[in-house]
Amino acid sequence: MTYSVEKLKLLKGLEAVRKRPGMYIGSTDKNGLHQLIWEIFDNAIDEAIAGFANEISLIINSDNSIEISDNGRGIPTEIHKKTGKTGVELVFSELHSGAKFSTDIYKTAGGLHGVGSSVVNALSEKLEVYINRDKKLFYTSFINGGKIETRTKIIGKSTITGTKIRFWPDFSLFSHSEFDSEMIISRLRETCFLINNLKINFFDTKNNIEKKFLCERGIESFIEFLNNDQEKIHDKIITFKEKMQEIIVEFGFQYVNSQQENIISFVNNVKTNLGGSHENGFKSGFLKAINNYGQQNNLLKTKQILEFSDAKVGLSAVLSLRIPESILEFVGQTKNKLSTILAKTVTEEVIFTNLMTFFALNKEVASKIINFILETYTQRQKSKLSIIESKTSKSITKEKRILSGKLTPANSKKAMNRELFLVEGESAGGSAKLARNREFQAILPLKGKIVNAQKTRLIDLLKNEEIIAIISALGTGIGQNFNLKNLNYGKIIIMTDADNDGAHIQILILTFLFLHMRPLIEKGFVYIAQPPLYRISEKGRKDIYIWDEEKFEKYIKNSTNLQIQRYKGLGEMNANQLWQTTMDPERRTLEKVLIENYPKVEENFQILMGERADLRKSWIEKNVDFSLEDKFIENLKETIYE
Repeated sequence: MTYSVEKLKLLKGLEAVRKRPGMYIGSTDKNGLHQLIWEIFDNAIDEAIAGFANEISLIINSDNSIEISDNGRGIPTEIHKKTGKTGVELVFSELHSGAKFSTDIYKTAGGLHGVGSSVVNALSEKLEVYINRDKKLFYTSFINGGKIETRTKIIGKSTITGTKIRFWPDFSLFSHSEFDSEMIISRLRETCFLINNLKINFFDTKNNIEKKFLCERGIESFIEFLNNDQEKIHDKIITFKEKMQEIIVEFGFQYVNSQQENIISFVNNVKTNLGGSHENGFKSGFLKAINNYGQQNNLLKTKQILEFSDAKVGLSAVLSLRIPESILEFVGQTKNKLSTILAKTVTEEVIFTNLMTFFALNKEVASKIINFILETYTQRQKSKLSIIESKTSKSITKEKRILSGKLTPANSKKAMNRELFLVEGESAGGSAKLARNREFQAILPLKGKIVNAQKTRLIDLLKNEEIIAIISALGTGIGQNFNLKNLNYGKIIIMTDADNDGAHIQILILTFLFLHMRPLIEKGFVYIAQPPLYRISEKGRKDIYIWDEEKFEKYIKNSTNLQIQRYKGLGEMNANQLWQTTMDPERRTLEKVLIENYPKVEENFQILMGERADLRKSWIEKNVDFSLEDKFIENLKETIYE
């Protein structure tokens, strides 16, 4: 099939892109900046999917430009009859001029309906295109948001084919000005898992990072990667692939001994973070197969109907669909959520029939899976019973007794105006109660370190008084019963000592919130208070508070006759000091808990807060620079023995 300039269909120009970039790339924050990379990268992926390329390279240059190249056919360079522009000029200067609008080319394409290249050009200070095609090397360049600087011309001979694009983003249009190698590497790795035998090279010349990816076993390798070092419930990774009504469904999964799920979905090689119709089809087809097979083979009792909340615990799954452009629909421009209706029906049928067939041929594996899910079902039933019991007068009295002995409430009747301080220790809790503004600040002291939610079953968590107090104070419920509308506070502020124990308590609280009340973090309700490390008194001057060691060293370097107090805990501050430094909305500093890479955070929680000490040791050895401690000890010795 030929790939020529006449296949490029022209719809309209670029005028609106720079005025409203968010309409085309989703946002102008960090994600929007990286979306520029993916618009170009997806076009290279299209060449690989179509079978014309098997190698792609992505480079972050030292001048913050991005370079992406492939060994595909090369963008057409001949003149387009209707416009008088070359194919390259059309693709990069006219919106909606991509070949993806011609249904006989790129049947399953990852790009944004072909607008990606021109949008990147519109949001760049400069963009260069090198085309190897027809034994010639062609060059075209654009400046100032898409204006043609150099029309397509031959600058040499070539023995290869392919496209290389280098662009310099216009950072004045974005709130972020640095590319995140870790984010890029994660996306490249995922892409490699989805396309067999595609070589992907990554180079970050600024930070001297180099990665190479090549995958031969597809989704099976993806699941292996996700479940690395996890305890498996069944050894075999279950995968299947089927085409139905022009939609290709590929699916793989394995259960591991974890309280968390890891379900990742893609459409045309682009991750759908918000799910959509294909994930809905997967959930219904998967659950239907589990229940049907379980009932038919007496693994489930008649009244035992499993829910997806049972089946997803410990599930690592990858779902990948390829959908023809003619029926491909997303919610919004950045493809985070699929809305193609047919995708639900097809995915449900493919997963149900293939899973039933697999179970019939692998009865031992089927039994292991269903028995594992049954454990979660049993826990859920017990938790449901606990909730029912908690509504009895006896349990309500217990809850009220626990909360009344701990919580000092705020007076305001408006929930979103109120703040809840989760405070380390009774002593600090006492100071905080005296320091607070009673109108809108509530105090909940926590006794010592709360239970580690990563290692504790939900049914056991609900027996812990500190956990009960947090749940009761917040009012939302937890897990499947969580309801954000019932939240009693607009801010949840974790306030601990500025030491290792305080940091550990922060992590324990965040672990619990992340695992069982995650929307509080996702919606931005959780904050970390920042108490000072030092108070410095100097005769004739107001007290100075300092929050970090570097500023402290600078301050005292050329000063004399200072009275210095190092706060070892919140309890060492009187009420007035605690209010001024840590609780007063006009003067305090709060750090909002934000998560950009949820799979990475989930992985770290499992490693650092889970049962496996060997994984923790490996992580620490890889990520902690112990030479810093050695240098500190050397400097200390020099100071002592001078």
